[in-house]
Amino acid sequence: MTNLSNRTQLLKHLLAGALCFALLPRNPAHAEGLAALGAYGADLKQTSVSGLSSGAFMAVQFDVAFSSELVGAGIIAGGPFYCAGLFAPTLPAVAAVTECMSPLGDSGPLAADALAIARSFADKGKIDALKGLARQRVYVFGGTMDKTVTQRVVDQTAQFFSQAGVAPANLKYVSNLAAGHAILTNNPADVPCAWSKDPYINNCGFLQSHDILKWIYGPLNPPSVTAGGRLLAFDQSRFDPQGKATLGPIGYAYVPNACTTKQCRVHVVFHGCHQGERRMGDRYARTTGYNELADTNNLIVLYPQVADSVRNPKGCWDFWGYTSQDDPRYPDFYSRKAPQQAAVMQMVKRLGAARTSNRPTL
Repeated sequence: MTNLSNRTQLLKHLLAGALCFALLPRNPAHAEGLAALGAYGADLKQTSVSGLSSGAFMAVQFDVAFSSELVGAGIIAGGPFYCAGLFAPTLPAVAAVTECMSPLGDSGPLAADALAIARSFADKGKIDALKGLARQRVYVFGGTMDKTVTQRVVDQTAQFFSQAGVAPANLKYVSNLAAGHAILTNNPADVPCAWSKDPYINNCGFLQSHDILKWIYGPLNPPSVTAGGRLLAFDQSRFDPQGKATLGPIGYAYVPNACTTKQCRVHVVFHGCHQGERRMGDRYARTTGYNELADTNNLIVLYPQVADSVRNPKGCWDFWGYTSQDDPRYPDFYSRKAPQQAAVMQMVKRLGAARTSNRPTL
């Protein structure tokens, strides 16, 4: 199959999905009665991110855009910065599902191209100066059985961070595990390790979330057996009042009990496609292992949620421009001011705001 016919088939698939979504009877969740995200006086100088699939692309974008404010990132099956925009005149919406996932032949993203455009955006003030990446710790993972975002793409993600100045001792690239397209756990009830199947949470005999947090933050206390803090649902509409970011009405935050009185760090987790609250409820936030390690290490975990929509029927984070108001050839999904980037950073800032009373914060 040629690249052109492959792209045509993928576009037809996306359009069909959008049409099916539009024809479904709507039963939207509402934010009425949900608590606001609380203020905990968190130490935002120790903020980090991680994500799977579209959430991994988003984690790369967020980490690069706000590199002066973050200490590290965990990337599971995601491509390099601005991947979808690297293939002009191919539209980013097309490149996102072709070149940035399973490219044919010798095509696909190149780390050097991603770094060059990142430097250009930094010079224009659209993202932070790239020198912030040099002090970070970055974890990158690509499973050998992942046919959704292939290792050839993920290789370039690791190369991007290396070329951007992340020291070899601070960059971990795991590429030798026969895992499918998923975040990995040690739960026998999850999907078998090598599969790529909904809900994209696979049992591979270890908690990948723990590996990520330990890599970013260094030695940590052992996790709790069960998460003893609070997994809180909060109203995301307050961070996107005009709906430009197409966030779901509900977001989640895990707050260890200690963080109601002590200063804690923040880790942001971006779910993948098909994994938002509308489809999975709190399963991603509750069962992927982050909370148990956060419990014993004074770490608040933020789980923002993106909504399904006609332009985004699979509920993916925006790494090609569906939230952008710009020319579709040059969308600004990568910038600090992009709707999703800005909304999530507002959530982070809220967690770092000073507590206003001695009462427990929701």
